[in-house]
Amino acid sequence: MPSEYRQAPVPTALSNGVSAAGSTAVPAPLPASLRARLLARASAATLRPLTAVIPASPRGVWLSRRIVAGSLAVLGPVPAGTEVRRVDAGVAGGSRVRGEWVRGPGVASAGGDPDGTVVLYAHGSGYAVCSARTHRGLTARLSALTGLPVFACDYRLAPRHRFPAAADDVRAAHDWLVGQGARRIVLAGDSAGGHLAVDLTLELARAGRPVPAALVLFSPLLDPTLRLAAARERVRRDPMISAARARRLVELYTRGVDAAHPRLALDVAAARAFPPTLVQAGGAEMLVADAERLARSLGVAGARCVLEVWPGQVHVFQALPVLVPEAAAAVRRAADFVRAELASSARSREVS
Repeated sequence: MPSEYRQAPVPTALSNGVSAAGSTAVPAPLPASLRARLLARASAATLRPLTAVIPASPRGVWLSRRIVAGSLAVLGPVPAGTEVRRVDAGVAGGSRVRGEWVRGPGVASAGGDPDGTVVLYAHGSGYAVCSARTHRGLTARLSALTGLPVFACDYRLAPRHRFPAAADDVRAAHDWLVGQGARRIVLAGDSAGGHLAVDLTLELARAGRPVPAALVLFSPLLDPTLRLAAARERVRRDPMISAARARRLVELYTRGVDAAHPRLALDVAAARAFPPTLVQAGGAEMLVADAERLARSLGVAGARCVLEVWPGQVHVFQALPVLVPEAAAAVRRAADFVRAELASSARSREVS
């Protein structure tokens, strides 16, 4: 395993120079490849102008969903040998859990990990655009590399379903997994899914429930007002989308809700019993500011957090292995982190 995943918590200077006990800023193993740099330039010339003209409306969301689904199907294909099983299950209170079990090549279809360990994945894209299906290539690779089955939650999407529908659905998926016999849950997510993952962890901690065994967050959104992202954009433009455009998309979910609501303005620094967390972000994206703030806040809370800022990479580059060679390396490092944390917790249980 990479040595940084076995470090004891120590005060470490993060990439923006702020010291946070418990947080570790790890140098990315690879500089930006030529292909990654070309992707950022091409995105700035094509994708960013396109996102600027697509309206933040139901019709615009419909178009965005089809563009993103088609792009990820080509640029993040599902590995051959992946098994997928759809789930649509009723749960207490009349709500439903929807999503899919994803088992990457070589992951047993019957029961997965014998210790009852699973990954719960919350996809991103502004609470409005993506799905378990669009992220199947990423969840399949994460499954194959961890050796664990992944349950990708299909939470309800904005603008039809507003806050807290998505957060409630991720919580329902977690509780359903526990009811299905999951003993250890690794929580993972990207972008808005990262916000949902942190919210779920805080909610479980406040309720005195067991928190996930570990968190893996790709380009997580921490501030749904996009103020952190806007400040970052004043220093360096995101090649994919502007902070203003991203805020309009997120507001399809949060409109009418006080931005200070505790399930939107997540008080991570006050967290207790927060699990070990890996945060990966691209150096070219505006949400690197959110990733850095999250790592600092977890450090203040005394939680162990490993922050990786990958030079020159775009938002959720891990989902684009066809274009970006660093995508495979980043997901491999995430899987290494998961396996190391699970092994560490298993040893701790044996000692106790």
